[in-house]
Amino acid sequence: MKVVSILNQKGGVGKKTLSINLAATLKARNHSVLLVDADPQGSSLDWAAAREPAEPIFSVVSCPKPTIHKTVADIGAGKDFVIIDGAPRVTDLARSCIMASDLVLIPVQPSPYDIWASQEVVSLIQEAVIYKPELKAAFVINRKIPNTAIGRDVESALAEFELPVLSTTIGQRVIFAESAAGGLSVLEQDSKSQAAVEISSFAKDVLNLLEKSDVP
Repeated sequence: MKVVSILNQKGGVGKKTLSINLAATLKARNHSVLLVDADPQGSSLDWAAAREPAEPIFSVVSCPKPTIHKTVADIGAGKDFVIIDGAPRVTDLARSCIMASDLVLIPVQPSPYDIWASQEVVSLIQEAVIYKPELKAAFVINRKIPNTAIGRDVESALAEFELPVLSTTIGQRVIFAESAAGGLSVLEQDSKSQAAVEISSFAKDVLNLLEKSDVP
């Protein structure tokens, strides 16, 4: 079992969107997946409920508690992947998600506010590595608007954190909101869309970081 947390202490960076669509893409590749909603607002559970009457393509459970690192092995038993949709601004919970993880992904929008706010979660990761040296982490650029200066400069701005940046960037696209409204992933909404292409490439980056040979 591999555990991937998607975390940033700043809200509104697209954690839920990336968590849901990463889980859906891994499921489409015939992996067994559990999505853990660690946000007290329960946004991922709301997404799953919006899918009625159809059943979700993967299980979604709520666990907004700072004990995820102690329970993840039990709640994720038998799954290939557990994806944790983390909560913003809850340090104890974020720390627990990090300690539960094999990989932590930090989504950032091409905004100086997002980049500055990333320091908090990077600091938590640096603390965790002392106790869990095998932990991996990376930035993912989300909601990028093409042909803008800040969009071009965001990677160099992130370089100061000394964490890798995934090669795939996710664009700002209406289909993410449209698919979420119906409890769908972008792959289900339109498998040939540019958003689906980007999410598939994002999932491939994640598998590569997790060392694909070790993934069932």
